[in-house]
Amino acid sequence: MTPGRRITVAATAALAAAVLAAGCGGGEKTTTASGGGPQEGGKLPEATTYTTLKGLPQDQAPFGKADGTVVRPKAPLPVSAQPGGPALVTLPDKQLGGPTWVPVVESRPGWNRVLLPSRPNRVTGWIPGAADKVETARSTHAVKVDVSDRRLTLTESGRKVGSWTVAVGEAKTPTPTGRTFLLALLAPPKATYSPLILPVGAHSQTLDTFGGGPGTVAFHGWPHKDVFGKAVTHGCVRVPADALTRLSKAPLGTPVEIVD
Repeated sequence: MTPGRRITVAATAALAAAVLAAGCGGGEKTTTASGGGPQEGGKLPEATTYTTLKGLPQDQAPFGKADGTVVRPKAPLPVSAQPGGPALVTLPDKQLGGPTWVPVVESRPGWNRVLLPSRPNRVTGWIPGAADKVETARSTHAVKVDVSDRRLTLTESGRKVGSWTVAVGEAKTPTPTGRTFLLALLAPPKATYSPLILPVGAHSQTLDTFGGGPGTVAFHGWPHKDVFGKAVTHGCVRVPADALTRLSKAPLGTPVEIVD
């Protein structure tokens, strides 16, 4: 199966507004929860763009290419630091109003290690891999951003679909490097700067919050072409209209590699 695309409007209006206003990631909430075991009341924290997780392993190959395998939890799933270990957080079945699709970076019998959409960047965790727990699919798309060259390249089945000059984070708020993934596809109700926003599972490493949200990095358009080729954003990647259209057709969970 192929993971689907989801455009969410009303449920994520605040996130979209913050992204557009800042040129970087924002959010609906102003606080983040720390993960690493049961919180007050015995409830595990959720692995979302709003949370900071503890006790889970980092991606050991931050510039390695994922094979495109992505999974969607059919219901909230426990996340462990190792296969069969105690649950530290929960991966919800929805993110930003749409389905959760995350890329698999390692597999063992009955278990998948996946990239998570939380802080710190490149945090991973193990989730059950049984068919009754997750839907498994494959994205044939891949996105690569070269920060130094200010260039985004999109491929499908190994073939280059397009390559564009983009704007990236300025020196004080750089675009974070490593591998991440397309987290959501948002259509803000008031498209002041961009008709679509594509948050990824990474955050600014110099801004704890921005615009009232958790500093989520995203791909989005920009009305002025003179920004392309420059390092001028708060960490997001501003892309031309054609690139935004092409990116919006890539399934959620699609791997994104950001190199310096």
